[in-house]
Parts: sequence; structure tokens; C-alpha cells
Amino acid sequence: MTKQTEIYVAIDTKSANDAKKLIRQLHNKYCGIKIGKELFTACGPEIVLWAKKEGFKVFLDLKFHDIPNTVMKACEAASRLNVDIINVHALGGKEMMVAAKSAVSGKKIKLIGVTLLTSHNKDFLEEIGLKGNIKDCVKRLALSVAESGLDGIVCAAPDIPNIQKYLPNDFVFITPGIRLGHINGDDQKRAASPTDAVNFGSNILVVGRPVTGASNPNEVLHQIYNQLCN
Repeated sequence: MTKQTEIYVAIDTKSANDAKKLIRQLHNKYCGIKIGKELFTACGPEIVLWAKKEGFKVFLDLKFHDIPNTVMKACEAASRLNVDIINVHALGGKEMMVAAKSAVSGKKIKLIGVTLLTSHNKDFLEEIGLKGNIKDCVKRLALSVAESGLDGIVCAAPDIPNIQKYLPNDFVFITPGIRLGHINGDDQKRAASPTDAVNFGSNILVVGRPVTGASNPNEVLHQIYNQLCN
């Protein structure tokens, strides 16, 4: 694994005890922790502070999307939790993203714009009236994120080659939907394996069910880590 590649494990549970049990089975040498809406809504900032105390980097994945002032204040509040990554929805527009950036300016926090979710497909674009195909929309949103001064984007791994050359050299690509094999009832329509994601250009892999659903989560995490080192 290159030093630019990191793994964050998505802890999607509504119980603090279940979350802590899962996190205790992982090692902060190999991963950070992604805390999303379900866990944060159930447990609040305390679970973030606990994970940080355990030595893990934290990606607070709340995808802020609101009027600029509200998003700015939300980012300010998130920054006080000493998290490492926070994100906003690029669909909120440049004014909102610039306001979010002002809230974390000078702080060691990566501010990331979410383009399209990995569950989105062509039918979704038609449903909400977005023009063009998936590639076109992701490119437009990624450029908007870069022009707003954010540090990178969340996107599906296969989206990266189409847009990387248009973005800053130090731009960060975070890819969810990382899969080691087929998952029944999977809601990720644009998934990728760990090695494929890195080959596409991903800097940060977000891995959920392949690790958290395993009988030995740290063993699977270690396998992914070693796979990327070779």
C-alpha cells in the first residue's frame, strides 16, 4: 500500500456497545473509523470522542446539505470533535461549499464533497432531472468541489479515471462501496475491489460489510491491508 492509501471501516450500527465491540476488534494501524448518520444519530458526539481516544482517525460522514450558514455552523461544530474528515453534498452548490471551507480553514481536517452516491444510477439522474450521464454529472460536481477549495470528493472508484486529469494533483478521492465479493441484497450499484479502487486512483477506501460482517473483522482488514501493500 502506498502511503497515500488509507482504509476507513464504516461502523453502521445504532448501538454504542455494538460499535465499540466492533471497533475494539480492529487495529488503528490498519484503519480509521467512518461514523455515519445511523451511529451518530443514535450515540451523538460521544462515540466520535471515544474512537479518537482509542487512537483511530475518524471520518464523520454526515453529508451536510443545507443553506450556507447552517452548513458552516455544522462544520464548525464537527471540527470541535477533532475529526479528521468531514463531508458535504456537492449538490448544495459552491456558496454552501465555500462557507463550509471557511469553517475549517487552518485546521487539520479534510473537507470532502460528495458527488453522486454509489447507489445512484442513470434512473436516479432522470428521476431528479440531472442532465447527462453518470460520468458527466460526477465530473461537473467534482469540478465544482475543486473550485470551492475543498480537499477532495467521495465518488465511486470507476468514476476517477474520467475526472482525475481535470482536478488538482493533491486532490483526495474517497471511494465507498468496496467489496471483496458478492453480497446478497447489495445496494451498492457501482462497487469495486480494493485493488481495483487503488488502480483507479483512490486514496481512501471505505469498507463496511466485508469487514464488519466477518467473523474475524481484524483478520479481513489485515488481508485487505496486506493486499494493497503488495
